[in-house]
Amino acid sequence: MKLLAISAAACLLYAANIDYPTTRKSDQVDDYHGVKVADPYRWLEDDRSAEVAEWVKRENELTFSYLAKIPYRDALRKRLEQLNDYEQQSAPMRRGEYSFYTYNRGLQNQAAWYRRKGAEGTPELILDPNKFSADGTTRLSAFAVSRDARYVAYGKSVGGSDWSEYHVMDLRTLAEMPDKIEWVKSGAPAWRGDGFYYSRYPAPEKGKELTSKNEFHTVYYHRLGTSQSEDELVYEDKAHGLRFHNVYVTEDQRYAVLRISERGRAALGNSIYFRNETKGEKAFRPLVEEITDTSYQLVDHLNGKLILATNDAAPNWKVVAVDPARPDRASWKTLVPETKEAISNVSSAGGRLFVHYLEDAASRVLAYRPDGTLEREVALPGPGNATGFGGRQQDTEVYYTFNSMLEPNSIYRYDVASGRSERHWAPKIPFRAEEFETRRVFFQSKDGTRVPMFLAHRRGIELDGTNPAVVYGYGGFALSTRPGFSTDRIPLLEQGVVYAMVCMRGGLEYGENWHRAGMREKKQNVFDDFIAAAEYLVKSKYTSPGRLAARGASNGGLLVGAVINQRPELFAAAAPHAGVMDMLRFQKFTIGWNWVAEYGSSDNGPDFAYLRAYSPVHNVKEGARYPALIITTADHDDRVVPAHSFKYAAAMQEKAARENPVLIRIETQSGHGASSTSKRLAQEADVQAFLMKNLGVEPRF
Repeated sequence: MKLLAISAAACLLYAANIDYPTTRKSDQVDDYHGVKVADPYRWLEDDRSAEVAEWVKRENELTFSYLAKIPYRDALRKRLEQLNDYEQQSAPMRRGEYSFYTYNRGLQNQAAWYRRKGAEGTPELILDPNKFSADGTTRLSAFAVSRDARYVAYGKSVGGSDWSEYHVMDLRTLAEMPDKIEWVKSGAPAWRGDGFYYSRYPAPEKGKELTSKNEFHTVYYHRLGTSQSEDELVYEDKAHGLRFHNVYVTEDQRYAVLRISERGRAALGNSIYFRNETKGEKAFRPLVEEITDTSYQLVDHLNGKLILATNDAAPNWKVVAVDPARPDRASWKTLVPETKEAISNVSSAGGRLFVHYLEDAASRVLAYRPDGTLEREVALPGPGNATGFGGRQQDTEVYYTFNSMLEPNSIYRYDVASGRSERHWAPKIPFRAEEFETRRVFFQSKDGTRVPMFLAHRRGIELDGTNPAVVYGYGGFALSTRPGFSTDRIPLLEQGVVYAMVCMRGGLEYGENWHRAGMREKKQNVFDDFIAAAEYLVKSKYTSPGRLAARGASNGGLLVGAVINQRPELFAAAAPHAGVMDMLRFQKFTIGWNWVAEYGSSDNGPDFAYLRAYSPVHNVKEGARYPALIITTADHDDRVVPAHSFKYAAAMQEKAARENPVLIRIETQSGHGASSTSKRLAQEADVQAFLMKNLGVEPRF
């Protein structure tokens, strides 16, 4: 590795030569609770406007012109392709006499679904999403096999959109059936008998499919061989347009469970209802009738009891059993009580309950009998991230996937009776893991809170403050940051970059209290955690501010935007992807209203005050020296609409000092996540090339 000594004057000269496109400013001003707030780039919210299309074109031309001048950009893309060109598959899923799994031979845009009889039969291709579209950007969004393995209901998502269209295949003949279900969003098909439950929204206004607000989520039952117009209305609520309604069916097909959530300002949790399918019941009976801050998740129906995971009076979660004949709360029985370690997931298979805990953000899995008796701890390969352990109750073995920051996704077979695990399949990736090391460290945040962080880097690096580093974070929506593997991270590690993953408040690493300490009016805690992580890396001499970059996506993109506004001098570069950058208007687009429980809403006076205080678009300072910035988004992102990034880029290009570049890269035919492997690798290569250039790294491939 060669480090470039780039003088401040040279950086200024390079950035000063960037001629940003002129972005029109309007005189739009909004009144929020008596406070006037200018929104000069409101017009960038109109994704159908010819003017916006022209702005996108000019911004992309500027960005790709800059990136084309980075001499190692193509070599970096080739290295990423080489690293991703390996066989990948998922853990098997048993249905009938078959095992179903996904397989990607390497650089295919989409993984295909295969089946084999038993565990060792001959693989048979049953569905190849690479054939959905010529450019590989139509994704498989759902795949649900019927209990008898006779049919599969699957979803198609065009260009990365969150909208799905469901289709059905006859697995005896692999022939497509005429069934087609439109305007599905949130949830998955739930098979029962000769059809399935699903949830959908009314068809949006033509031309506004990717921006209009999604309201009135409704549950239907579709019977095979009929048209969608004939589907049975199962549940609707015309009085609460912002609620989610999803139906799940127990493995034995006996009970359908209706979960209703709203995530409004006053509620984070859900209500839950059930009905007995074997008795032909039509009405759902309540287990929990009111939506409060408490969550309930169906695990399965075992030994005559409905098994639920809940944080009811248990911020770290617990597992309870409910007798359908006596569903009153007083009759519930606790099977697995709350502990100091947070439960992240509960699954069921082989007549066991597998309870997944987080121990300082790493996985720990315990196996319980259905009556709550602890059987054993599952011996995992090491500190890392384990997922899976689901299956049928008659299964004698179950599968799980394990990875860590330096170990790729390997599939393990767990024998239920003996408790022994053996490796079922492991990928072969062209990199030398032994040349690197990973560790978990802890640091103190601004208020003294102890926060974990995972690091990966070359073995034997010198802690002299000269190493380039990238710090990544998310911190929200009860989603935990875990020490998982990514081939995309390897080129950075190979070039001497220290990679840090921060387990901030807002996630579920330490239970619901940890989550709530990073939401609404406490969101600043998340930014403070990330800033403290960066300061730890500098103080411990892993790096220095001139060699440190910040990365995050979605809620993590908001994190990056807020942090570099507050502490621009702490970073040399930043890469926010699909960030929620306008905190005063996010609730007005697509599914944004669902985030009010997490963030609050500018429609509420007290919320407006703290949202405006950190909203990235509204806190760009005139003339401030910001890190080199590459903003990424996509034209089909209907979760965090691209207008967030458009307005943020325009504000930064207008106000930031011209010492560092401010670029925005807008992908086409892609969504909140990349719609294909090729698009993901192209974007990742561009972001890494930009970061390396602005961290002073000249890689050798």
